[in-house]
Amino acid sequence: MSRESAGPAHASAFVRELSVFDATMVVAGSMIGSGIFIVSADIARQVNSPFWLLMVWVATGLLTLVAALSYGELAAMFPGAGGQYVYLREAFGPLTGFLYGWTLFLVIQTGTIAAVAVAFAKFLGVLVPWVSAKNRLIPFVIGGGAGGGGLDLSLTSQRLVAMLQVALITYLNTRGVRTAKWVQNLFTVTKVGALALLAIVPFLGRANLQAIEANFHGGHFFGEAPFSLGFLAIFGAAMVGSLFSADAWNNIGFAGEEVKDPQRTIARSMALGTGIVLTLYCLANVAYLMLLPLHGSPDGATILERGIQAASEDRVGAAALQVLFGDAGAAIMAIFVTISAFGCNNSLILAGPRLYYAMARDHLFFKEAGLLNRH
Repeated sequence: MSRESAGPAHASAFVRELSVFDATMVVAGSMIGSGIFIVSADIARQVNSPFWLLMVWVATGLLTLVAALSYGELAAMFPGAGGQYVYLREAFGPLTGFLYGWTLFLVIQTGTIAAVAVAFAKFLGVLVPWVSAKNRLIPFVIGGGAGGGGLDLSLTSQRLVAMLQVALITYLNTRGVRTAKWVQNLFTVTKVGALALLAIVPFLGRANLQAIEANFHGGHFFGEAPFSLGFLAIFGAAMVGSLFSADAWNNIGFAGEEVKDPQRTIARSMALGTGIVLTLYCLANVAYLMLLPLHGSPDGATILERGIQAASEDRVGAAALQVLFGDAGAAIMAIFVTISAFGCNNSLILAGPRLYYAMARDHLFFKEAGLLNRH
């Protein structure tokens, strides 16, 4: 009798619990983090025109959708747990799969989870000032003299909240995929609805006429930079931020063994999830252009004078909401991002361990990761 079925503490197989809707929510939830509310400022500085800002997001959407459809075909061929690890192992051999899996464990997935958790805590601090990077609960600084400059490893309230968020989501996911999917569905529906609201409100008579005049009239929309080989390089560099915001759509492949009818469901969920999210991303950028002028100055006294390019700390989403709701906009954005970050981390923590499970079964990871608990 195998260890995983040797008693009530273990299950012998995954439960195929994720429907098309559930899988789509994992895809969308993995993609929507905090990037859409920030990276447009840097993109706007690089391409320097409203038209090319939108084209960067359209190109990102098309590229991501093609990738998702390609992965859908791979998922149909290998519908078990592991996703990209399995695809690389089968295509290029076990060494490539091994290197990717351990890189995911040490840097990619865990680093992203940590970054999203810190974003959650940072924006929660807008609502709860006690949560702050300056609030050192256990001071610990290595090196540096009287002038500072050392390595600050202090336990701050912000870092504590970030760690507690990861611990809470991890616990919820150990309760099984049924619990995890309900958490995922709740937070993804909420943040998709919030992003859709941001994208739609300017079309309902709440647009800023000054921004529309500055961005869409005359020759401002297309800008002055002629399309050339040099501009193509700039355009490609500008896509780094948008591609970062559209990343993690492939995570549902990791949980292929828990998806109902995976040969069809995974491909559909990848196409639907990426399609929904990238459409909302494009509409959100149209909304930004209807609320804020693209060009501005860092020395501007108001949000409109700073515009998209010089938005404070690149927080374009927060600036747009301040145009709509005044001083309450900062608090509304903080709520948006905390919800978004929580749902994003739930999807990452739901999906990632399935890859480590597949690696453990191939004797390339810790043996205990290849066992299932009773949930």
